[in-house]
This record gives sequence, structure tokens and C-alpha cells, in this order.
Amino acid sequence: MSNTAGQIVLVTDHNPQSLLFINYIKDQFHCPVSIAAPTETIEVDDETPTLILMDADHVDDGAMQHWQDQGARHTGLLLTAFNLRDEEHALEVLSFMHLRGVFYRQDSLERICKGIEKLFGTNDLWMSRSLMTRLIEFSRRQQLNAYRPACGLTQREMEIIGLLGSGASNMEIAERLCVSEHTVKSHLYNVFKKIRVSNRLQAVNWARQNLGAPPPRRSIS
Repeated sequence: MSNTAGQIVLVTDHNPQSLLFINYIKDQFHCPVSIAAPTETIEVDDETPTLILMDADHVDDGAMQHWQDQGARHTGLLLTAFNLRDEEHALEVLSFMHLRGVFYRQDSLERICKGIEKLFGTNDLWMSRSLMTRLIEFSRRQQLNAYRPACGLTQREMEIIGLLGSGASNMEIAERLCVSEHTVKSHLYNVFKKIRVSNRLQAVNWARQNLGAPPPRRSIS
């Protein structure tokens, strides 16, 4: 492997295995490689690509959303995940994350480095043809769902559950839609009743399965 014009950030717990992984990558690419905590915010230079390797064994859905929020603000971030169990797990993560590459638990270090090299060199995707086919089919189903009512939800209720899925609070949703927080709570009560869930997490999971990936969250000015 040659020198790489960029940096690599491993998002995981700090442990002996992660240090060995970092040293191996450094030897292969001769570029800055560091470890970041799952909910850490890093400095990014959009002129230089930063490849984010999220460890699925140590980064939960909420932390992945945190990194997706950073990716929405910085064009230089290339988000990937590794230690995924299998293709089903990858598809589940891709239903709410915009990843450039996926690496499985059984992938060798050589294969992971090959994927990193391609992502840096061609700015392309790194995932199998079968996974990309399934992802396209998933996207098509979500597009079809967008043209028909889901469980009787109104357009405003669809907007609210979409914002809920992006991690927005009731107050942020109210400010975004120019309504009162009380109105948002009333809509959420109706949404929960229609889709038969009892809390926000269940509602977000329902939205991922039925409405697709939530839009990237942006701060309210």
C-alpha cells in the first residue's frame, strides 16, 4: 500500500485489539490513524478525506446517528462500518445510515485494507453486489410507501415521525414546523396509537422499517 492523502479514524473502545488494528493500518497506509470514542466529535478538514471506521461491536445505533450527523455537516467524511455480523446486519444498518463501505466480522485485515484503499482512491462504494441489489430494492419499496398512506398517518404526522427519527426533540420539531410543543405531543400521541407503539424508540424503529432512513439532522437556525 502507498501513502494516503487523508486520515483514518477508528471509532471503537480503546483496547489492545484496537491498538493492534491501528498499528497494522498505519503500516499499510502511512497516514494519520487514530481512535475516537463512539460519541466523540472530531475536527474535520473537508479538503482532506477522513475515513471513519465504526466498530459495530462497540458503536450502537445512537452513536452511529451521531457520526451520521457529523457526516451531514462535512463532505470530507467517509462513513463505514466494520465487524458487521452478516449481510442482514449490514442491510439493517444501511436502512438508517448512509455508509460508503461495510466490512464483515469474518473479513481479513488484508480485505479491509483493500476496501480502504478503494474508498480513498476512487471515492467509490465498498459493498457486495448482492448487498447493493438488496439496498436498491429496499429504497424502491420506501419510494412506493411514500406515495401511499402508512397506517393512516397524515402528511404532518409523517413529517413529525421523520424528524423524530433524525433525533430531534419535541421542542426542535415544534420550531422546525412552526407549531407549539403541545401540538407536537398531540401528534405523537396519535402517531403512537396508529402504529401501535408505546415510546419514541419503538416509533423510530417502526419508521426505519416502513419509511426508510431518516433525513440527516441539521441544526435549527
